[in-house]
Amino acid sequence: MATTTGRRLRAKLAMSRAVKESLFRPAAAHRLTQLADIDPDEVIEDFADARDLDSVDVLITGWGCPPLEHDVLERAPRLRAVIHTAGSVKHHITDACWERGIAVSSAAAANAVPVAEFTLAAILFAHKRVWQTSALYRRHRAFLPWTDHFPGVGNYRRTVGIVGASRIGRRVLDLLRPFDFEVLVADPYLDEAEAKSLGATLADLDTLIAASDTVSLHAPDLPETHQMIDRRRLGLLRDGATLINTARGALVDTEALTGELASGRIYAVLDVSCPEPLPPESDLYELPGVLLTPHIAGSLGNELERLAEHSLDELARLASGAPFAHAVQPGQLTRSA
Repeated sequence: MATTTGRRLRAKLAMSRAVKESLFRPAAAHRLTQLADIDPDEVIEDFADARDLDSVDVLITGWGCPPLEHDVLERAPRLRAVIHTAGSVKHHITDACWERGIAVSSAAAANAVPVAEFTLAAILFAHKRVWQTSALYRRHRAFLPWTDHFPGVGNYRRTVGIVGASRIGRRVLDLLRPFDFEVLVADPYLDEAEAKSLGATLADLDTLIAASDTVSLHAPDLPETHQMIDRRRLGLLRDGATLINTARGALVDTEALTGELASGRIYAVLDVSCPEPLPPESDLYELPGVLLTPHIAGSLGNELERLAEHSLDELARLASGAPFAHAVQPGQLTRSA
């Protein structure tokens, strides 16, 4: 765009102001102004209040961006690209955007990094019974025969099941390669050869759940995946197995999971829940077999700098006339978050 028109790209930020302040700190804001004609202090939180949309070539969006409905696009006749500084674009990219032919980029690949790292840590800690052992140590304030309390504790030759060969799921699979694990993967769009190339053995979901010491969820929240981990499938988990969910709370039947956890038969690491946050009276806050975290696996703190750099790299490509490296296609959204 910039090369054909002979002028710099004109851009605006559309996200919550708090997100903007976290993403575009001085160095990133400076680079932003080098790449485009933009006021880094102007943030669109409501398109009804936005000025000068008629001159904008590209919107840089983030968490809190309102939907880009048809009436907004009518006010932005030059808009040709949206660069999203987070993962899913489903909340603000509408059918009107695709009909216009607007190019869309997402930082989902960058946001996958901390989620995968969190998941790896959760897998390793789960097999070592880290948080359960810590609780006992605090209570007794002495060394105990830990293997009597947790028979079979350890990471050697454990079976890890990855549900969903998504962008995050694939990164987790890559991180698991150095370890002495048997890795299974379940994904309806995967074949045996591709699963093998990812370092895993393809399995159907029920087989994976029944065979794994740890089951980690990386599937999108779609109608066909809603509560896919239901009471029956939870019953397939072997005694002492751990369920890890860093994907979406709606993948799991919360009531059924709470019952299984209350029995003490299985464990869970839950970074997401349904509803979110959980109501104050939820038993999941108190059950000893649960490590409950408040949706922190994704980019947080200085990890947001990675999202900003990723998006600025995409803006640089756009300014040079090159295609996005991380373009989103409308057909992908039926299979992704």
